[in-house]
Amino acid sequence: MAIDAIVKPLLGIDLFRGLKPLQITEIARRADRIVYRPGDVIVSEDATGDAAILIIAGDARRVSGPGLSVDEMDAEPVVPGSLVAEMAMLVDTVHSSTVVAKSAVRALKISRFEMQEQMLEDPALAQHFMNRITGRLSQLAQDMRAIDSVLAESTTRTQSASPSALTLH
Repeated sequence: MAIDAIVKPLLGIDLFRGLKPLQITEIARRADRIVYRPGDVIVSEDATGDAAILIIAGDARRVSGPGLSVDEMDAEPVVPGSLVAEMAMLVDTVHSSTVVAKSAVRALKISRFEMQEQMLEDPALAQHFMNRITGRLSQLAQDMRAIDSVLAESTTRTQSASPSALTLH
């Protein structure tokens, strides 16, 4: 794979947005190019991960994990440009899903070891990831507060309309 073919998909990943071109190019340079054959497991549910996998081309499917039943018909496509197990390139992670190649899948493996080496050489990269992840967690907390507020409001309405408030004639 030419470096341009690798850098372009990296530019579309939310976690990498805002990085300098040189930082993106260095991530691409350090990453392993992998081709998965049909039936190969890309990541396995409940397994410890040490790398993120960027799907460059091919047909991959999430076949188990949150929100999926055991029915093969529920397999969720993992489209090219998707970053699978992204947190595994930064911290110890146990995969929550299984992703399998359904056709030949070209991918980029971004290992935690290489990412940590790069962050040691470029502390601004570590700061970037910390800021992006903190932003995501803040947004999640805000979303959870909004859901909690809606549920509390719904509970209050339900209690005020309760049949126990009715009197018999």
